[in-house]
Amino acid sequence: MNDTADNRRALSPFVERIAGRGAAAWALHVEAMAAKRGGEDVIVMSVGDPDFATPPRIVDAAVEALRGGDTHYTPVVGRPSLRAAIARRHAARTGVNVDPDQVVILAGAQNGLFACALCLTAPGDEVIVPVPMYVTYEATIGASGARLVPVTCDAAGGFRPDVGRLEAAVTPRTRALFFANPNNPTGVAMNRAELEAIADLARRHNLWVVSDEVYADLVFDGEHVSIAALPEMAERTVTVSSLSKSHAMPGWRSGWAIAPPVLVPHLANLALCMLYGLPGFAQAAAEEALTGSDGESLQMREDYRRRRDSVLQALGKVKGLRCLKPQAGMFLLADVRGTGLGSAEFAQSLYRAAGVSVLDAAPFGGADGFVRVSFSAGDELLSEGCRRIAEFVAGLNSQ
Repeated sequence: MNDTADNRRALSPFVERIAGRGAAAWALHVEAMAAKRGGEDVIVMSVGDPDFATPPRIVDAAVEALRGGDTHYTPVVGRPSLRAAIARRHAARTGVNVDPDQVVILAGAQNGLFACALCLTAPGDEVIVPVPMYVTYEATIGASGARLVPVTCDAAGGFRPDVGRLEAAVTPRTRALFFANPNNPTGVAMNRAELEAIADLARRHNLWVVSDEVYADLVFDGEHVSIAALPEMAERTVTVSSLSKSHAMPGWRSGWAIAPPVLVPHLANLALCMLYGLPGFAQAAAEEALTGSDGESLQMREDYRRRRDSVLQALGKVKGLRCLKPQAGMFLLADVRGTGLGSAEFAQSLYRAAGVSVLDAAPFGGADGFVRVSFSAGDELLSEGCRRIAEFVAGLNSQ
């Protein structure tokens, strides 16, 4: 077989763009989940999968839809009633009125981020991202051929954004800013002054902004401010969110992007060839979540707040650990450098010795020496997990 024939079966360069450190970060978590399924004594504190069940009224709406025959194709961009419910929710939370036609229903916030990257950026473009960032951003942006430009938020400053550094990262190739607010993994919720400075930068350099707001309903300290609500930002901002965290619905894959009208047809075309419409029963559940009482969501937020405080209290006493208090979300970062171990070695050693999985935060960018600890597990598991972590670190200190 000649070289030309061999090359016909070569893989696309695309596969390299969606690999990398971010994709590899999940290896320990995947191992822990497999061990747990196999009946091993493992406590998983490495993922943001709420232990709460989806509220019964939401499940009932899906079941009723299924029994009613809601198993056929749906509009590619989502049903009008669900898009209208999301538009109303966005207006109530941000003060920004959007037309339901600006809402595109997608398979979770991750799918929304991917769609934005493909529709807004191209090979040779640069996308500025404050780091630490969620680990999928690397491949999500790389999939389009664009280059992710990480801008470090210092640990010493609580991982808050440094707008001067963001400004310095802008080049003629810069196309967009991507960020999560509140942030995963740091739990930082940007304040109005920080967002106004970022908005000013975006306006002056004519940049797109993609704001991942999936943790907006889980802010414990301060308020959630959406950058789309700031002057002249709605026309250049795509707000991505979902029901995964706010309503304990990660497996439903119910997410959306709220975009300026110029972008919507292109997101729709991509959804046509990538998704072809979220299942109708999932949309029925999502609509029930958005139009019913907020009581369950508010209770979940208070439960997460209590769990955060409990984990901080338990791990804050451990010599060698320094935990940062998150303003939002379901994770905290723990500085493990005082134990004498690097973050990757700490995570691996903790799992091997104590059966507790946490994530090395280094692949999130700018967080070498930190591990991400999830408090999405139940109270008893969290208490036992913290006990094991403390015992493990005490063992290191005694060596």
